[in-house]
This record gives sequence, C-alpha cells and structure tokens, in this order.
Amino acid sequence: MNTLLGLLRVRIKRGVNLAVRDINTSDPYIVIRMGKQKLKTRVMERHVNPVWNEDLTLFIYNPELPIKLAVYDHDFFSMDDKMGDAEFYIQPFLEGLKMNLKNLPSGTVIKRIKPSKSNCLAEESCITWRNHAVVQDMCLRLRNVECGEVELELHWINVPGCKLV
Repeated sequence: MNTLLGLLRVRIKRGVNLAVRDINTSDPYIVIRMGKQKLKTRVMERHVNPVWNEDLTLFIYNPELPIKLAVYDHDFFSMDDKMGDAEFYIQPFLEGLKMNLKNLPSGTVIKRIKPSKSNCLAEESCITWRNHAVVQDMCLRLRNVECGEVELELHWINVPGCKLV
C-alpha cells in the first residue's frame, strides 16, 4: 500500500512565447500528471503569453515519479492541439525540505539546478528559503514544439500524520 508523504502545490505562473495553433494566437491550458493523477488549468483564450497564477495540488506517494506537463490549445470544433510538453523530478526539492531549515534569512538559496540535456530547465532553477518555507522556482522549456516555456513554483504542504522521510 502506498503511503501519503504530503502534498505538492504546483503554482502554474505563466507561459512565455507559446506556439501559435489558431490563426494568430492560441487558447492554451496546461495538464500536469503524476502517476495516475491528472490536473488541469483553466483555458486562457487568445493568448501566447498567458498568466495563470493557478495552484494545482498533487498527492505525493512516490517522489521518484516524474511530474509531466503538457500544454494544449483548446479547440471548440476539433481535437485540442498539443503545444509542447516537459517533465521534472522533485527529488532535489525534497532534499531541500529534508534539511529541516529554520531561522534563515528569507531569500537564502539552498540549492541551484543547472539546465542540462537530462532536464527540461530553460534556465537555472533555485530552491530557496522564502517566508519560512522551502520554495523552488523553475522555467521549463517545452519539448516537441517550435517554441515556448512555462514558469512554475513548487511548495510543500505537510499533512498531519504523514512524514517525509
């Protein structure tokens, strides 16, 4: 039986230079998946640089599974068009949580993750101590598409009775 470790709040901040899939624009939305979980943002009509600032919360049972993100263009009369995808792992973020930090100045960088061929990062991702919490900001470069990036922010939510080992 899988044991719940806690919740991960994924804040979908914004999309940057997303692909055009309609005449001059797109109607993007994002789907994130982890294992059997699937969550979706609202559709942002006629926008290739949408600002969602939307929180999606995943139950974390197996932290070794990747979180998969896909961007789609909503269409009324046909199948939605794919606008790219990316994936990321939360192990570095969880390592920062396990450090059990306290009394650090807000904004202290705990760890830096550089973009590489093995991740979808568009730029360096920083795990920081901010307002008494560990937070990770990341900008993902979309794959399987001509252009586009998605900016995210990760926050951990402790659940009473659950323990991140």
